[in-house]
Amino acid sequence: MNDAPEITVLDLFSGIGGFSLGLEAAGPFRTIGFCERDKFCQAVLKKHWPDVPIASDINSIDANRHRGVDLICGGPPCQPWSQSGKKLGTKDDRDLWPEMVAVIKDLRPQWVIVENVSRFVDDRMGLQRCLADLDSIGMQAATFVVPAFSVGAPHRRYRCFIVSHADLNGQQTERAAGGPIRQNKRHNPLRSGANTDRQRDVKSGLGRNLSNGVSGWMDEPDIPRVQPRVEFRVERLRAIGNAVIPQIVEQIGRAILKAEQ
Repeated sequence: MNDAPEITVLDLFSGIGGFSLGLEAAGPFRTIGFCERDKFCQAVLKKHWPDVPIASDINSIDANRHRGVDLICGGPPCQPWSQSGKKLGTKDDRDLWPEMVAVIKDLRPQWVIVENVSRFVDDRMGLQRCLADLDSIGMQAATFVVPAFSVGAPHRRYRCFIVSHADLNGQQTERAAGGPIRQNKRHNPLRSGANTDRQRDVKSGLGRNLSNGVSGWMDEPDIPRVQPRVEFRVERLRAIGNAVIPQIVEQIGRAILKAEQ
């Protein structure tokens, strides 16, 4: 796998770089651009990827700079779909999936990875809209709901991941024309409430072969929650809470490398 060709990455809604960290751990992925508006997260990205440009607004992405990128990843804001929010869906002005798919449509990468909260699956204008939009530009997608404990973390944190690849034959289903979405095996997500053999397979399969042999997790981040005068305490906790789990992305990256081979 060390001989695999480099795969360039455009990381949208980047946060503190969980997607890029996981993909780089998987193999020859190289991030060529970030998009993140939060100043604290921008500082973290600049520290760890000092040579990678950061756009502060998804509408300001320089398409010419990123033309030919192989993979676009990102977790659009989850507040429209989160169980703890108002659940406004597309009526929430933080619903930025249309902006993300516009970038995908413009740049036409070979691979797309989308992440959101598990409730995204249950809303017709969440997952189904996302799949239909990807299909309309010739991309085939598979959907998974993966818990954090699948990679050994001591908590549930179910998240929806959509992994999509360009349809080289240019074939599209009736969804491209606004028709019904077929509920087949490819599009049936692994549901969070089912304690099935398939769920156990995901838990054991994603938990193996993590980079550097890391198997342990902290029960809590080493950031005091109430102690004053801790620099950027609130910002650090918020960034961790919003971050994608790199170890899950790493396994997705490994699967992409195998598919490329």
